Amino acid sequence: MAEKAQTTEKMMHIFFFCIASASITILFLIMIFLFKEGLPIFKTVSVKAFIFGEYWYPTSDPADFGIFPLIVASLTVTVFSALISIPLGVMTAVYLAEIASQKVGEIVKPVVELLAALPSVVIGFFGMVLVAPFLQRIFDIPTGLNLFNASLMLAFMAVPTICSISEDAIHSVPVALKEASMALGATHFETIIKVIVPASISGICTAIILGMSRAVGETMVVLMVAGGAAMVPESVFDPVRPMPASIAAEMGEAPIGSDHYYALFATGIVLFIFTLVFNIVADYIANKYRQVGEASL
Repeated sequence: MAEKAQTTEKMMHIFFFCIASASITILFLIMIFLFKEGLPIFKTVSVKAFIFGEYWYPTSDPADFGIFPLIVASLTVTVFSALISIPLGVMTAVYLAEIASQKVGEIVKPVVELLAALPSVVIGFFGMVLVAPFLQRIFDIPTGLNLFNASLMLAFMAVPTICSISEDAIHSVPVALKEASMALGATHFETIIKVIVPASISGICTAIILGMSRAVGETMVVLMVAGGAAMVPESVFDPVRPMPASIAAEMGEAPIGSDHYYALFATGIVLFIFTLVFNIVADYIANKYRQVGEASL
């Protein structure tokens, strides 16, 4: 009997090892293909000119392959969406977990979670048809398809993930911590700010990572509502063109084997490095706060 259990355990160990290895292998193969198709562009243009070039005119003669405006657009859209979604998502989670009544929580939480199921094309259509004319009319700007609109829509996509996971993290805080804080004379608000949120900061950081990871590489929304202008924005109401939108918009038009084709894959390499750095930094911050949380417990 014991031998059979050991055999089963070994088989399960091999099975899960194969699954994990397959995931790593697939990622490695994608990376090889990405670099294989993207690096040839640097025979035509230098890395410095490609990264810091201010003009993206891949079909002109001679062509310009400068993706600096695309990089700036991706960074600014991500930063502004984070500034909107992180406070909104975390505060909503705190409200649902600690302030709202059980009846309200049972109604609001499923609604918030359902927002995560909306396809990105629906959110993009909403931003293009409803939000863009509203922004154009309220702020008296030439177009509502701009950096601010794209940031709003990406924040709208990230909030459900941040809220749902953060709420679960807050619920996982031991009740004894809350009761001890209240017993020492702290108010409910002080307990939330100084005890519950710090104790659940690890889960909140994980929620932020997952929520913003969806926003960083989002393609359809930024393609529809960012404006599509490959220029460095001077204000939040300028149209922009993030890297994913540029790849999606032009890949179908680029002849295979052309400099334009290779430049788009090189843009994908930059986007890959960008998301990799974001996840490494975010994971480091989450682990740092996890250690602080464990020490406080």
